[in-house]
Parts: sequence; C-alpha cells; structure tokens
Amino acid sequence: MLGVAALSLGLAIALSYLVLEFPRLHQQWRLWSHRSQLPPGPKTLKTGLRKPWVWFRELNQQYGDVVYLQMGPTPTIILGSAQAAWDLLEKRGAIYSSRPRFIMGGELLSNGMRGLMAPYSGFWRRWRKLLHSGFMQRQSETYRPVQSLESKVLMHELLTDPGNYRTHLERYAASVVVTVTYGRRVEDVRTDAVVKMNAEAMDRLTSVNIPGKYAVERYPALKYVPSIFAPWKAQVLEQREKDIRMYTGLMNDVKKRMAAGVLPNCFAKHLLNEQQSLGMTDLELAYTAGTPFGAGVETSAGSLASFMLACVKFGDNFIPKAQAELDRVVGGDRLPTFDDLPSLEYVRAIVSETLRWRPVAVLGGTPHATTADDVYKGMFIPKGSTIIAPLWSIHLNDADFPEPHEFRPERFLNLEQRDYPGTLGHSAFGWGRRICPGLHLGSASVAINIARILWAFSVKSTPNGKGDKTDVDIFAFSDGFNSSPLPFDCSITPRSEKHALVVEKEFQEARGKLQLYTDGVDRLS
Repeated sequence: MLGVAALSLGLAIALSYLVLEFPRLHQQWRLWSHRSQLPPGPKTLKTGLRKPWVWFRELNQQYGDVVYLQMGPTPTIILGSAQAAWDLLEKRGAIYSSRPRFIMGGELLSNGMRGLMAPYSGFWRRWRKLLHSGFMQRQSETYRPVQSLESKVLMHELLTDPGNYRTHLERYAASVVVTVTYGRRVEDVRTDAVVKMNAEAMDRLTSVNIPGKYAVERYPALKYVPSIFAPWKAQVLEQREKDIRMYTGLMNDVKKRMAAGVLPNCFAKHLLNEQQSLGMTDLELAYTAGTPFGAGVETSAGSLASFMLACVKFGDNFIPKAQAELDRVVGGDRLPTFDDLPSLEYVRAIVSETLRWRPVAVLGGTPHATTADDVYKGMFIPKGSTIIAPLWSIHLNDADFPEPHEFRPERFLNLEQRDYPGTLGHSAFGWGRRICPGLHLGSASVAINIARILWAFSVKSTPNGKGDKTDVDIFAFSDGFNSSPLPFDCSITPRSEKHALVVEKEFQEARGKLQLYTDGVDRLS
C-alpha cells in the first residue's frame, strides 16, 4: 500500500510540475522549432549592467535593427531604428501593445495598480481612457496658464539664485505636475513632503524596472520566497505601503477641498467625477492620479537639464541664432508666450533636438510585449516576447542623425525633407497605443522654458581659475530606468538689465495668481 501511495504521490507531483511548466516548455519548443528564423543576436548575455542601454546600442550596431536576446525564459527583442519601432509598435499596435510581466515593479511594488505597466486588459483600457481625457491636446492646453505662471517663477529663481538651477528646474516640473493633477503647487522642492515621498517612490520604481537586474524576473517562483529570506522583496513591499499612504492621502485632500468648494480644476477632480461610470475603486483611482505625478517630474526636469548641458557645450553654435529669432519675434519688453511658439521655428528645433540628443527615457519607456506570433522582414518574433526600443539606440542612430552626439537644431528644420516616421522627427514620447499620454503637457513645459531661458539669460560654462572655459562631460548621466545629467556647473546671467527687470515684473504678477493653488491645502507629512 505504501508503494502505491508513494507512486501516486510521485505521479501527482510530476503531473503538477508538467501543468505548471507546460507554458514555459511549450514556449521553449516553439523557439527551438523557429530557431533558424529568429533575429540575430549574441549567444551570451551581459549581466549586472549599470547602463544596459549602452550595451543595447552596441548590439544594434553589431547585429542590426532587430536583435534577439534570451533573457531567462522570456524572448527579448531590441529595436535599434526608428523605422523598425514604427513598423512594429505603431503599425502593428494590435499585437505589440501589451506589457511583459513586471514582477518587481508591477506586482510586488504596485500590486497591479499602475496602468503604465498593466497588460492589455479592461483595467488598462479604463486607465488609458482617463489619462487621455485628462491630457489630450485640447485639455492640455487648458493647463498652459499654470505652466506659464510657474515658468515665470522659474525665471525669477534662475535670476536670483542661478547656482541652484537644477533644484529650480525640479521645482518647476514638480509644481506643474502636482498643480495640474491635484490643484496644489510646490513652493520648495527641497522641503515639500509630497515631492520627497514621490521621489522616493519613483527612485524605487525605476531602480527595479531595469531589464535583467533581478533574478525573480527570469525565475518567477522566487516571488513566493518569504520576505525574511529576501531583502529585495521586503524593501519593495515596504515601499508599496508608503506609496499607498501617499496616493490615498493626496486624494483625501482633494475630496476635502472639493466638498468645501475650494478645489481648482485639476485631473484628480476629473477622476472623481468619472469614477462611478468607470467602476474603479478608490485605490485604483488614487494610483491613476499618481501617474502624471510619478512620470512627469523627472522627464521634464531631466530634459531641461540636458538643454542646459547643451548650452554649456555647444551654445556658441545655436544660442546666437535663437536669441536673434526671439528678439525679432518677441522683442525685449516681455517674456515669450505660448502664442509666440508657432513663429519661433529655430527655438522649436532646439526643443526637438533637446528631446532627441539626450532622451531621459533611454530605454524607450516601459517595454512592450507581443500577444501573437509575428514575422518582420523574414524574422520570427514569438508571442510573449518583450520588446525594448531603447531611445539611446534610436536617437543615436547615425543613419537618421549623422554625428548623433553633436547638438544640431538644424536637423529639425524642414522636417518634410527627412525620411523619419511620424510627424515629430524624433521618438521621445513612444509609439502606438502606449504613446506617452502626457506628451502634450511635457513638450509644452520644455518648450516654454527653453524659449524663456534663451530670451532672458546667457548660459555658458563657468570659467576655471585661469579664466578658461570649464569643459563638461556630455556622457555623465545617471543610471536607472530614466537617465538625466549628473550635476555640472554653468553660468547663468541676465542678457541685460532690461531683461532682468522684465523677469522681476512678470514674476511679481504671477505670485498673486498662484495663490489659488496654495489656499486650503493640507500639507502631508
């Protein structure tokens, strides 16, 4: 009897193993049967990379625009050209718009609440509908008064405290996103509790979302290891509780001001009005409200920091042209406005080159995943593949951007003469159904501030002890899912006393109008 019981137990264990392992085994068989059709790629992987996008570009240069990697059980495709990304992620979006499984960032850290990492599903469609309605182009234009007012504050900060320019860029980006989202502004990015909590949340999220960094992404069973034996798991679960307290606290404050009739129009107010019709829980709504807050701060501030870096390194080549255009179109008696931008062709080209030259989303944003088998130019791309379109490869592709590390706004003049997919001439905001929902808000923030910085200031390298220019390293950028310039010195001085007086005057006018976004707000701790 014991022998029969042992045999039965063994068969049950074997059967359970086969049931659990069948999807993986089936995938391995499919890959083996199509091995001759898979895209080219290296036989071995590099692990522990601090900047995987650098290696991805090397792979694209060696193997071509479509590279195959086998990262654990998951087939991974690295796209290295704008055309390949457009052909697959845009034109074939019906099967390239899902997400791979994010065990660290999506499941353990976020409990499936972040739409950015959600697979193509009913939840994602509801989340996307809310983001689109809140940030589509027409709606985003209603946020321009806030962006303009906060930009005037930024210009004053750069005038009176230029040495801390990086902090001021971050304050601007944070205040615009928080004001647009929650109807409350940020006056000091260094002390604002909400900004500090969000920075901690984003640091954790971006640090765990680097492909290949954690073994649990390749071996999902590790997810169930008790936290006491897995410090990496305990850390993200602790962060999840902090995130929940932050997002729900912000929404509770919105509800309180909404009930009191003192809440300005904002995205969170729109969410509460739509909640019942969409059937979303309070926690789902709180995480949805946190989407622009989480994603928009680092990208806008990082792009503006890259612009400042370009001014220091290459400013002699483009700043005089831009300032001549600004003087002709705007004059010297006021700051540029959004209404001026259509007439500022060269300034708009600088904005596009900034987004192209050093993209913050070096990995092309969150990876896509395929929901069906596909064949592209004779290469087999399996169902369930992770698709990474790193902008470090795409924006530095010599075929589209000769001498790609040079900052040349002229690339974006006469776009109709360039053979680049899409209408922007770059790919900074992604593709297809997963294109960045905040692209209109983000691009407007970058554009208005670049125009005003160029109008008001002379931005140069700081002289060293001998009076010579101090060189800057255009490759010194942070690690992580997003990448922005490491600290560097630059000189920011007003172009003239008249320009300084205009900045001061417009700042004083802006202060009173911004009071609407500070009254009646609970300061979280």
